[in-house]
Amino acid sequence: MSDFAQSGSSSALAPYALPDSVCRGRDYPELQHAYRGPFQRDRDRIVHSTAFRRLTNKTQVLVSQTNDHHRTRLTHTLEVVQIGRTIARALGLNEDLTESIALSHDLGHPPFGHAGETELADCMRDHGGYEHNSHALRIVEVLEYRYPGFPGLNLTWEVREAMAHHSKAPSKEMRRFFVEGSPFLEAQLADAVDSLAYDAHDIDDALDLGLIQPFDVEKIPLCALVLEKAKERFGVIPPEAFSSTLVRALVDIQVEDLLAQTRENLKKANIRSLADVRNYKGLLVGPGSNIQELKSGLEAFLGAQVYQHPRILRMTYKGRRIVRALFDEFIRIPKLLPERYQRKIPDWGLYRVVCDYLAGMTDRFAQTEYLQLFEPFHLV
Repeated sequence: MSDFAQSGSSSALAPYALPDSVCRGRDYPELQHAYRGPFQRDRDRIVHSTAFRRLTNKTQVLVSQTNDHHRTRLTHTLEVVQIGRTIARALGLNEDLTESIALSHDLGHPPFGHAGETELADCMRDHGGYEHNSHALRIVEVLEYRYPGFPGLNLTWEVREAMAHHSKAPSKEMRRFFVEGSPFLEAQLADAVDSLAYDAHDIDDALDLGLIQPFDVEKIPLCALVLEKAKERFGVIPPEAFSSTLVRALVDIQVEDLLAQTRENLKKANIRSLADVRNYKGLLVGPGSNIQELKSGLEAFLGAQVYQHPRILRMTYKGRRIVRALFDEFIRIPKLLPERYQRKIPDWGLYRVVCDYLAGMTDRFAQTEYLQLFEPFHLV
């Protein structure tokens, strides 16, 4: 019997949502669960996976632990889940599916944020490449080893399809997930919320670390707009509440706009069913043109003033050097790899196995591996 149990919220879904009842199932058939729908089971499998737990020590922009307050991949993921479920409920979408997609969207990131991905992709340039969304699929389909009956997590087709659509450069292996047409709304929503969340929260972290100052932020049109509204409501904003007030206001204005614009898009395109969503050419979930323009201004500021800040660049290139040194050393001496990775070399090839090992590392573990391999007085 397929695991197509209806979730408790399915009866309230909008006609253009993706209900549990149309789930295409899993690669390895399983019995239906007594009280959990298929996407609830996906959620639980992701949360209990090794890859998910590792997100707690994988960073995004700040590629080395500088304090206990800035975002990690885990906290960012939880923020995307929170916002995603809120919007899904307001639109009548499948909350369980939205949550599972949001929980899985960053599983494939290597250590040291985007810097680590850039370096690992360069290491693998002539050996099949590396891209974090493709690697996330590899994790949930092959690399996790928690169940005796199948490799990976055996997630539903829909969650894996959303992971494939999240990629900006899908691999040949991911093309099998594009046969249904445009991505369903829950997948589009998770992608939009990911962008919404990290823009706001990168500003928060940059303020917290002193990379930028409040007077810098007040020059950004989108921030100036929301701060003006906050001052109208609260009056003077105390310095200690400036960052949290700003981030909350940035999230609020973008969520309200996303909801309004998406509803307008659905109405204008006469979307009345899931089939209509699949057949529509383009995205239906997204910000309005005004907010998108303001958001682009915020991202330009982040690119120039935060991501290129000397402190960030130092961390970036330090992380890249660690990844490169570890990669070259494991390629040179494969016996340095853990035994269970060595056993996979005949099946997957040395370069892919080394890539898998490095991509799974947290920032802290990669730094420890580096010290153990290259520092003569560090204990092994």
